[in-house]
Amino acid sequence: MLLSSISLALVLASSALSSSVAPRAASASQVPAASTMKAVRIHAFGGVEQLKFEDAPRPVPAKGEVLVRVQAAGVNPVDWKAREGLLKSLAPTLPQILGYDVAGVVAELGPEVQGFKPGDAVFAYLALARGGGYAEFAIAKVGELALAPKKLSATDAAAVPLAALTAWQALVDTAKLESGQRVLVHGGAGGVGHFAVQIAKARGAYVYATAGEQNQAFLRELGVDRPIDYTSERFEEIARDVDVVLDTVGGETATRSYATLKRGGCFVSIVGPPDAAALAERGAKGNAILVQPSGKQLAELAALIDAGKLKPTVSAVLPLADVKRAHELSADGHVRGTLVLAVGGR
Repeated sequence: MLLSSISLALVLASSALSSSVAPRAASASQVPAASTMKAVRIHAFGGVEQLKFEDAPRPVPAKGEVLVRVQAAGVNPVDWKAREGLLKSLAPTLPQILGYDVAGVVAELGPEVQGFKPGDAVFAYLALARGGGYAEFAIAKVGELALAPKKLSATDAAAVPLAALTAWQALVDTAKLESGQRVLVHGGAGGVGHFAVQIAKARGAYVYATAGEQNQAFLRELGVDRPIDYTSERFEEIARDVDVVLDTVGGETATRSYATLKRGGCFVSIVGPPDAAALAERGAKGNAILVQPSGKQLAELAALIDAGKLKPTVSAVLPLADVKRAHELSADGHVRGTLVLAVGGR
């Protein structure tokens, strides 16, 4: 669903803190062919027709930056929202290379970079004001980057960063989820939701999660204690006295969710500010969050993945040149897990 105007303001304010200007590069016509790469750029904001698969300047890493040869790039709802222009106040310069989740191999280190070396398999969530993931090469700041999970291919690793970081920052950093608590995750089969379910279970929580009829078996596979079919069941009649609600839907779902909270509970939204009055009435607290890049937290998530406690679900893998189809699928709102673009690099 589209970000509310208030939620969009959160996007712009929060992302600016962890962002920098786009990598410096001349236009493709000003550089030799060896300095170019294949990328998907937009030259104007709008529909999928604005996505252009073309040659673009290959970026050069500056101080504290790493050049990543991208093997795969994740596709998230924020990608097509950026394409439509919802983030243009944050990143108004055109053309732009979209994409914020990448997995690949370190190609080159900028000055004063430590902890990585050429050839390392890495993954990252790139700041919203910079992006650059839909390309054969992308710039990542050292603080955004982590060694990729050893058990995952680049395709699977690219499905992790933004969604898993969102779930982690919502449940662990914001809600302070503890073992034995009860959690209600809305959209449990989606990108953020399916990671949230697994993180909650890894921390010893009892988990309720909502999804459509076609995803009930998938929720059980993820470890959900009580799957809820929102098309035939009222979740507020099933999930009661929960400690944490994670709202990935908003609207009526959010309004009905306040009744599920116990006194002192926590409501965390990734789609807009919660209703302060409704929370106060129940003696609960609430927060709206926007995910922030964090290489340190990605390393923690990689450890969970390698320990077998967390697993990404990739719903489809498309070639970079088929990015228009990927955006259409994402905007449809019924993706199980995450979509990924196969890039390859040169």
